[in-house]
Amino acid sequence: MFILTKIADLVQIRPDHFEKPSHIAIEDSINAKYSNRVIQKIGLCICMYDLLWASEGLIGHGSGMVNVNVEFRMIVFRPFKGETIFGRISEASSAGISVRTDFFEDIHIDFKELPENTQYDHNEKAWKWMYDPESEPMWYDKNEMVRLQVVDETWQDQTPESTEQEAVDKAKRQSPYGIKGSMMKEGLGVCLWWE
Repeated sequence: MFILTKIADLVQIRPDHFEKPSHIAIEDSINAKYSNRVIQKIGLCICMYDLLWASEGLIGHGSGMVNVNVEFRMIVFRPFKGETIFGRISEASSAGISVRTDFFEDIHIDFKELPENTQYDHNEKAWKWMYDPESEPMWYDKNEMVRLQVVDETWQDQTPESTEQEAVDKAKRQSPYGIKGSMMKEGLGVCLWWE
């Protein structure tokens, strides 16, 4: 679910951070730049793990910022295909179920990836699994803890196609990274079912 990724970059340290020890000022600058950001084809950056190397700082003309070349490792959220993860149901529609974790919200289970005999109830706005036709249905209720298997990931380049405001707004609406999941196998679905 989490991986370490090595990154080399140039970070800038503002003059108001000069009183901090240099390694802490560098770490703060890296976390401010990368944390909670998606790097295409790498994943969602969580925080800096460790600093591998840093150059001597060079003061920029005019701004007073110190430019430092760094190499560091970042903790990145990117579950692999086939991995089983936990999340909570955030929304259900006739297209499928949306799931979130404590820090990531773009997980979708398509209705085709739900178990056989699963139906969408438009009145309840929830999916129900008719495991045994003679017993009560088992519901996928909102905020229930679920177990799902990762089947695919989607990447969206958020570079606007033009400078027009409409293109910029469209790029902001698209999620840069999404996960597609499945609940078809035994043991997947609402966690309470399998206790």
